[in-house]
Amino acid sequence: MADGNAASRYVKLRKEQAPVEEDITPGELNQPIDVPQLNVRKCHECMQVLPETYEPPSDENWTTGIFGCAEDPESCRTGLFCPCVLFGRNVEAVREEIPWNQACLCHAICVEGGMALAAVTALFSGYIDPQTTVVICEGLFFAWWMCGIYSGLFRQELQKKYHLKNAPCDHCMVHCCLHWCALCQEHREMKNHLSDTEASSSTTMDPPPVQEMNTEEKRDASSSSSSSPSSAKSQHNDLEMVPL
Repeated sequence: MADGNAASRYVKLRKEQAPVEEDITPGELNQPIDVPQLNVRKCHECMQVLPETYEPPSDENWTTGIFGCAEDPESCRTGLFCPCVLFGRNVEAVREEIPWNQACLCHAICVEGGMALAAVTALFSGYIDPQTTVVICEGLFFAWWMCGIYSGLFRQELQKKYHLKNAPCDHCMVHCCLHWCALCQEHREMKNHLSDTEASSSTTMDPPPVQEMNTEEKRDASSSSSSSPSSAKSQHNDLEMVPL
């Protein structure tokens, strides 16, 4: 302290005034702390912090309709004869960590395999017990709805990626009722968005053309630069002193 006689700002506690140590239960000091600076909104795709004024974009319409399969003949043929291949391509485009052959195999076993089993059951219905036929049909219907829910989840991810509406109805219901049309529509949607991205990225600005001087222009420029000092000197010598 600057002044020794000044009163001290600190008070010395006596033994009976000392704080009593409280018992601490195990794990009491490891409680989570609420930090307001960390409670921020983040993007679900890139996990970047979003500003407070950010507003998510509104859902847009699909570029093609659910029954517009004829607009892309290639995906229409693939979805009609090999829907498992088209499904694998769509899944790989939405989620890169899943190879297309795994999704294709899963679709072939569940959907195409179920259809084959249903065809065999209908063909040999006279040789199979009716109760067994009913059990097989119930199992096929259940498997079909499960496949519709599974494929509808990838349609939902596609809608979140491109901010698309639930059209014409819920994503799972679309695959349960219009599975082949939904596969073709999703493929066309990703194809259209990919073409838009490539078109925007390929737009470049060409630099201006390089201007060069030919030999005659260089000679004229050099001659004009060399004659300019002499002409300035001649103009300076032509001046006359006029008395006031």
